[in-house]
Amino acid sequence: MIEFSYAQRDDLPDIVAIYNSTIAGRMVTADLEPVTVESRIPWFEEHTPDKRPLWVMRVDGQMAGWVSLSSFYGRPAYDATAEVSVYVSEAYRGTGAGSRLMEKIIQDCSRIQVTTLLGFVFGHNEPSLRLLRKFGFEQWGYYPEIAVLDGKKRDLAVLGKKLDA
Repeated sequence: MIEFSYAQRDDLPDIVAIYNSTIAGRMVTADLEPVTVESRIPWFEEHTPDKRPLWVMRVDGQMAGWVSLSSFYGRPAYDATAEVSVYVSEAYRGTGAGSRLMEKIIQDCSRIQVTTLLGFVFGHNEPSLRLLRKFGFEQWGYYPEIAVLDGKKRDLAVLGKKLDA
């Protein structure tokens, strides 16, 4: 059974474990070393159900992934714009979990008055680019060679989607 819920503080170790599982692949995050639960507490506390939700998805009670919205640029004029982040547990990658998480967060956007979603994705991260494009995101920006991962310069694509207001 698939269940969604707003993340609770006791979900943070699983959220961090899923995040850390993506670091070694050098496709999903610009972090180069695993993060700690303690270091992610301020990030976690920035997420609230009424403005910037952090949803977790469980399959038969096990956390399969999470999706969050983060504020863009930190100025009030951008309150209707949010950055979406989707992370899926290794055991659930390729199963449609990412799509279910995207559906959930897009569905939630009208409730919290978010009308524009942004995704920041490494140019070589084809699975994430495909996921966003599947949901109607288009490339709005491209920054060539702005990240260095293990000595390789990597591009950053900015994808965006306007939602029905």
